[in-house]
Amino acid sequence: MKRLRLLLVPLTALAAVLAVASPAAAVTTEEKVSVLSSWTQTSAASYNAWNAARQNQGAWAAYAFNWSTDYCSSSPDNPIGFDFKLSCYRHDFGYRNHKEMGLFAASKARLDSAFYEDLKRRCATYNAIVRPACYSLAWTYYQAVKEFGSIAVSDAELARAQRMKRDAIRANGGLD
Repeated sequence: MKRLRLLLVPLTALAAVLAVASPAAAVTTEEKVSVLSSWTQTSAASYNAWNAARQNQGAWAAYAFNWSTDYCSSSPDNPIGFDFKLSCYRHDFGYRNHKEMGLFAASKARLDSAFYEDLKRRCATYNAIVRPACYSLAWTYYQAVKEFGSIAVSDAELARAQRMKRDAIRANGGLD
């Protein structure tokens, strides 16, 4: 019995160490949705929580979030010197992850509103003389994503549209 206890104590200790050192348990869909939702609200606290996670993505690896971004897509990241880059990054994060979770349609309006709030908070950091121009650009960026943000056009669709335009021009005798 003593021998068995001498063997069990180290094995129990080893099991405890391995349990602590092992990778975290798989994240449930509900947990992922909860964190995703908390990071894509309109508040500054939501933005700050997302930004802290962005800077420490490894801590969130079990959630398998899509952190990819093209920032402000085809719009300037720094229009006339106003830095919209991180606002666009969080907007991309929201769009991409909500799409992957099948929640995009129900979340798009909130994601766009969060983007606008992020832009306005960024504008508030600029000098009062230039701030109105920043707010105007923020409104323009918001309106663009509100209207066109859900449109995803593939290269094949673009090529098809270009062919159709070219064919229409030819059919009209070269007149556009």
